[in-house]
Amino acid sequence: MPEGDTIYRAARALQKALGGKVVTGFETGLAKLARVNDDSPLVGRVVEKVESRGKWCLIFFSGDLILVTHMLMSGSWHLYRTGEKWWMGRERMRVVIRTADWEAVGFNIPVAEFHTVRSLERSDQVPKLGPDILSEEFTIGRGVERLAAYGRENPEAEIAVVLLNQRVLAGLGNVYKSEVAFAAGVNPFRAMRTITPREMEVMVEVSQRYMKANVVDGAGDGIVTYSGNRRTTHSSNREERLWVYGRQGQECRRCGTLVMMRKQGVQARSTYWCPECQPWVGMGETAAPVGKTVVTRRGKIGC
Repeated sequence: MPEGDTIYRAARALQKALGGKVVTGFETGLAKLARVNDDSPLVGRVVEKVESRGKWCLIFFSGDLILVTHMLMSGSWHLYRTGEKWWMGRERMRVVIRTADWEAVGFNIPVAEFHTVRSLERSDQVPKLGPDILSEEFTIGRGVERLAAYGRENPEAEIAVVLLNQRVLAGLGNVYKSEVAFAAGVNPFRAMRTITPREMEVMVEVSQRYMKANVVDGAGDGIVTYSGNRRTTHSSNREERLWVYGRQGQECRRCGTLVMMRKQGVQARSTYWCPECQPWVGMGETAAPVGKTVVTRRGKIGC
């Protein structure tokens, strides 16, 4: 599931492979990109830099052209040596950027647009992002300020929904949302008016620590910058890599209580939590949320 760490790693790998290189070929299955390429061909341009901003990946070409992509739930960037066989079928290809040595292929990318510097500034999405948790400029204090400011304006907003709001903090996705709330001992359904400054500080600190731990580059000068499953626990066992996410009905790794799951927010995203480690604080007027602990499995047709 692409979250800020996934896009950060993708941008880093693309920068290592394409940065400073001349584009020798460009293909796309998206009409909007094809029209721009027809009018202002990419071939001959230099890839100036590739960077991530939250869940967005930006590829800057010489001549004031920027390819902006968002993976949503299923998109991905792949890198191949020239002539190497792709891992996915051509029907899933949305963008191909070729240089002398590499092919960068974007598969199943749902959002892809070309911008100039000026048009990107006028965009209603990328420029309005909150501080990027993985950026070098990010600080715990700034993150807390953004959470607190949003909480003052939206006191009834549920904290886990706020953690997903890219205009508050950029980069967190559905996995980190549940993991960060658990690490801070905060019930994900609590209203912002119940969240203390200290709890905000812990959640921001944990967000940065978890995400940075999942983008550590141990590949030296190579192109592959990361391999493995996202992890928030200290376990190297792939089955024990997360505290609560995806663990509905299983025992909490800390206290043994069964982990709950409940859909949350207008997008009905799955939220996981331990009702014991993440106690409810509702100011007395609302009951603690109850989730499912039993995983419903559908049988085969006819069974």
